[in-house]
Amino acid sequence: MFLALRFPLIARQCYVDVNAWNKTLVHDVLHASLIYRMSGMDGGMKKRQRGDKKEASKNANNNKRDMSDEGEKMKNEDRTMEKKKRKVEKSNGEIKIITWNVAGVRAWIKKGGHSILAEEKPDIVALQETKCVEVPNELKNGYQSFLNTSEKSGHGGVLLLTKEKPIKVAYTFNDKSKSDLDGNDKGRIIIAEYENYYLINAYVPNSGRGLVNLDKRKVWDDCYFSFIKKLDLNKPIVYVGDLNVAHQEIDLANPKSNRNKTAGFTDQERNDFTRLLDAGFVDVYRRLNPEKEGAYTFWSNMHNAREKNVGWRLDYFVISERIMNKVKECNILHSVKGSDHCPVSLTIEL
Repeated sequence: MFLALRFPLIARQCYVDVNAWNKTLVHDVLHASLIYRMSGMDGGMKKRQRGDKKEASKNANNNKRDMSDEGEKMKNEDRTMEKKKRKVEKSNGEIKIITWNVAGVRAWIKKGGHSILAEEKPDIVALQETKCVEVPNELKNGYQSFLNTSEKSGHGGVLLLTKEKPIKVAYTFNDKSKSDLDGNDKGRIIIAEYENYYLINAYVPNSGRGLVNLDKRKVWDDCYFSFIKKLDLNKPIVYVGDLNVAHQEIDLANPKSNRNKTAGFTDQERNDFTRLLDAGFVDVYRRLNPEKEGAYTFWSNMHNAREKNVGWRLDYFVISERIMNKVKECNILHSVKGSDHCPVSLTIEL
């Protein structure tokens, strides 16, 4: 019996030489064993089926969770990529800067000069000779403004309009009192520090009729040269504005008749500008257009000088040599009216 219960299939095949009662008993045992085995198999199958259904349900739920997790993971990756993209665009994107001596910001606005903001959509605008004590409302839309005014009403002044807020802004570059250095009492400079560079908006002193202020101009040039060299050690420089010098003969219409006679074209002023370039800075427009003649930014209001293109190139973008490879373009917008100067634009990746 032990054999039959333990191994029912083997018991069925064994020869059993016993009486009928024993045969009946063996038959019953075998029958019971088979029923027990089949019942066990059936129960096992049902259990396995229930287990299979349970496992399938579990797998389905796991698959749903996996798909949900995968979807969330993809969303997170997309968000991360978008953040990285925005970060790259912000750190490596191109910016457009415009510089313009407006010869009085109120008169310039009346002439429609401020339409350049909508037309060119610059990121930074550097204006010189603003002659105002407050920033006009017409210039505030979309820009933060920084104004350095002249202590003498109706003179000088520089204004910086910027879409990105600078880290820091200064309105002087020397440690001397204002009386020791011509310019600081006339609102001549704004120094804005950004994350990757400094931007300097300057209205450099004019040496005056008969060169009466040439000595004061020399003081400015020497002090500024020392300042910009030190500043450049920290971050690259973008130096813009009316620099009141025509560096080379190609930069004015009548070089011979003006040399050492007219402010802006003395050997002293030109040599000081050369010194600046030799110290690791670049006159961007001239670097890109080394032989272009007739490229002027200022014309006298007399004798139809602008119509005849008898002018001077006095407005510049001067930058650190090490970022010259980031320049995309630099243009003199000679057809844009509104002042006796015209605007100059620079597109650069910073």
